[in-house]
Amino acid sequence: MSAGVGEGGAALGAPETQEIPPFPTVGRAHALERLVGIRDVTPEGRARLDAIVDWFQHVAYADVLDAGIDKEAAWIVRRTTVRVTRFPQLGETVELKTACSGYGTFWAERRTQVRGSAGAAVEGATIWVSLDPATLRPMRPLAFLGIYGESAGDRRVRAKLRHAAPPPDASASAVAWPLRAADLDPAGHVNNSVYWQAIEEGWQELPAGGGLVAEAEHHAPALGGMTLLRSGERAWLAGEDGTMHASFVLRAET
Repeated sequence: MSAGVGEGGAALGAPETQEIPPFPTVGRAHALERLVGIRDVTPEGRARLDAIVDWFQHVAYADVLDAGIDKEAAWIVRRTTVRVTRFPQLGETVELKTACSGYGTFWAERRTQVRGSAGAAVEGATIWVSLDPATLRPMRPLAFLGIYGESAGDRRVRAKLRHAAPPPDASASAVAWPLRAADLDPAGHVNNSVYWQAIEEGWQELPAGGGLVAEAEHHAPALGGMTLLRSGERAWLAGEDGTMHASFVLRAET
């Protein structure tokens, strides 16, 4: 799921992304393996970013199921940062590993690693906000922190939005982004991984091998069609009424 909680973004400047901390070496971690399948990749066989982010939430959900706290809270994504050193490829077996790497008042940060049998290497950090399942208001995830507190240690994280609003020249690249029934998750919102299709659509020059950092921030749940805007290394998905639903930063990294 994805939705907005908190304050607005920064002034437009050089693209910045949140820190991806080292993967925790103590406390609980959860791992699983999967095959990179036909539905996960581009025509060239590179795993798409939306598929990779979907793997992130898959292993996170498997973790809370295994821990027995899947009913404690409804978790929504605030921000996801992905660093790709080498993209997974079609037919490669990847190990997904996740652990809690920080926390805040009503949220927690998950670190995710993707390691492939043919050398795939991806790092991720996602801020998940904890909501009361009955009221959908932010709540302290006490059971979660009791289980994951050791790996998080004393590292505190923030959920404040950082991305800038679209500049005037972004409207020149506006492309309609329709809502599809297949995009919705059990909460009736566009699932957070679906937003990453905007990067695959908007940046045709994505490298096939790797060497990039991409980040998405979720501002407000989308319940209808949107417009994709782009300016340089940034992009946005806005509603028909001007509501900002998601923003993106993408930059090359050597």
